[in-house]
Amino acid sequence: MGNYVLGRDLGKGTFGEVMVGTHTLTGEKVAIKVLEKEKIIDVHDVERVAREIHILKIVRHPTIVQLYEIIETSKELYLIMEYARGGELFEYIVSRKRVREKDACKFLHQILSGVDYLHKLGICHRDLKPENLLMDDHNNIKIVDFGLSNTYKPGETLQTACGSPCYAAPEMVAGKKYDGLAADMWSCGVIIYAMVCGFLPFEDPKTNKLYQKILNAEYQIPDFVSDSCQDLIRKILCTEPTDRLDIEGIRAHPWYQ
Repeated sequence: MGNYVLGRDLGKGTFGEVMVGTHTLTGEKVAIKVLEKEKIIDVHDVERVAREIHILKIVRHPTIVQLYEIIETSKELYLIMEYARGGELFEYIVSRKRVREKDACKFLHQILSGVDYLHKLGICHRDLKPENLLMDDHNNIKIVDFGLSNTYKPGETLQTACGSPCYAAPEMVAGKKYDGLAADMWSCGVIIYAMVCGFLPFEDPKTNKLYQKILNAEYQIPDFVSDSCQDLIRKILCTEPTDRLDIEGIRAHPWYQ
């Protein structure tokens, strides 16, 4: 495909698969996201793909995966992207049972750096979770998957409930109009919890019960989590978006510092 030799599958996406590619001249490894045009029929899907490509084209940040080029054929779109060979933060947590607080704090610094950059560009991610946080060779975070992201103007609210239910903010679950930035912060709170605890704060096989737990912020923090980290989690996993810590609030917190 162009100057790339396609290699093994990295995973399946909504509209195709993601594969490893190798540049024939430099030997550099890339991730190639294949979008099959015949699967992108619905008008919402077309908008979603167009939005994802638009966002990838404008973002340039060390903790956000880089789009190098786009190759189009009659049947497919190939997004040639930076390859984060360290795998998902999700796998990192599972393999270690949980993440040491010092390491979790380092990851949080990197995640917030990328999220802050996105927010300043008027982009909210809306699907932040450990599966969408990849790692490079040196265990540095790379934020991926902008399929559910959206752009917004200051003060504008969003309506579409999207992302993974376990990481979704209560106002999103309730079907209310919501502030995309505050919703991203809630997801960050769930990610911190998942890192330091090794499991999720809100889980239930029945979706309506899961939603109830999220709406009421029903969760327990294990005793092995430090008091300072517990305090930060509680201040982020706050059901009232206006009371929830924002990026500056998290950065000012003793645990973060």
